[in-house]
Amino acid sequence: MEQKRIQPLARDAMAYVLAGGRGSRLKELTDRRAKPAVYFGGKARIIDFALSNALNSGIRRIGVATQYKAHSLIRHLQRGWNFFRPERNESFDILPASQRVSETQWYEGTADAVFQNIDIIEDYGVEYMVILAGDHIYKMDYELMLQQHVDSGAQVTIGCLEVPRMEATGFGVMHVDEKDEIIAFVEKPADPPGIPGNPDMALASMGIYVFHTKFLMDLLRRDAADPNSSRDFGKDIIPYIVKNGKAQAHRFTASCVRSDFEREAYWRDVGTVDAYWQANIDLTDVTPELDIYDGTWPIWTFAEIKPPAKFVHDDEDRRGSAISSLVSGDCIISGAALQKSLLFTGVRANSYSRLEGAVVLPDVKVGRHAQLRNVVIDRGVVIPEGLVVGEEPELDAKRFRRSENGICLITQAMIDKLDL
Repeated sequence: MEQKRIQPLARDAMAYVLAGGRGSRLKELTDRRAKPAVYFGGKARIIDFALSNALNSGIRRIGVATQYKAHSLIRHLQRGWNFFRPERNESFDILPASQRVSETQWYEGTADAVFQNIDIIEDYGVEYMVILAGDHIYKMDYELMLQQHVDSGAQVTIGCLEVPRMEATGFGVMHVDEKDEIIAFVEKPADPPGIPGNPDMALASMGIYVFHTKFLMDLLRRDAADPNSSRDFGKDIIPYIVKNGKAQAHRFTASCVRSDFEREAYWRDVGTVDAYWQANIDLTDVTPELDIYDGTWPIWTFAEIKPPAKFVHDDEDRRGSAISSLVSGDCIISGAALQKSLLFTGVRANSYSRLEGAVVLPDVKVGRHAQLRNVVIDRGVVIPEGLVVGEEPELDAKRFRRSENGICLITQAMIDKLDL
């Protein structure tokens, strides 16, 4: 007779978040911060979604491996994720690449970022490891994935998105059988394998892996001793298990968390300026595809002590107003008009200015009479009086970082170069 589980598997798991990536396709947004530390949704950072999923799933041991320009990320984690208590068997470890294995070696790949901290992981004695990417926007209950991992008897369970087959060429793709056991793992294939029974769709890796801890540690030690390995989960670890053991696909639709207002399973890689702008602006929809107001699955972050947002002036052409917009605390909309925009904490929008389709990061000051359309403005930028962006594409492209879809990324360095 099978013994019933007394407590959730998540209580005996550690979430290990790989947060060392630069995210170079975000251009100047990642000049000073790693991609997981980039702001998202008015208050949060991108990494808060993976961390919140772990916490809401019941996982109480979390490690975050950092590398590229990690100061902003580490400062955020220290401020916003410092509530774990060792006496409750909780832990939150920030694990920068610190040459612990070799005095000349940084993290050489995603697998190496775990291998270099094996002693810390083993010291906690957890039974399961949930390996996560720290740079995607989604809500997911990892407990359900852990349950499938244990029930299937797999050596690794891989979180997968169902995507149109020919859109999967940029992903690692799972070739599975009828029981979703992985037959082959193909990195960025030109002709992705379809799903049995649904040949127009493919299963793409989310960069989420579940292992039994002891199995993973043994595997990482074997991989570290292989001089030909690139020390990467997608390139080395997963293909080895697919070939020599049992790997199971876990479909995101089986564990994604949705409120009553969310129709589809929501997952976004906001790795380009266009994708980043779109995902933020989507939140201004009347019923957005991602419900960040769902109190049953909160997105935890650093909660700053700030005064409320404020709207002032009520003249015909000088009215503090915001239509279909998100406005965070400590913002003052002083005679400015916002349309379908998202403002992070501490923004000042001054009189007669107009913002439409604007993603404005913290502490930006928008000067009087500025007209800004379809922009992403980096933290702390001071927009000069009368600046117009979004009307003349050629001029915008000369002065700012203009994307393929016409979104202008504006930094203070770009403003400083303007001949006004």
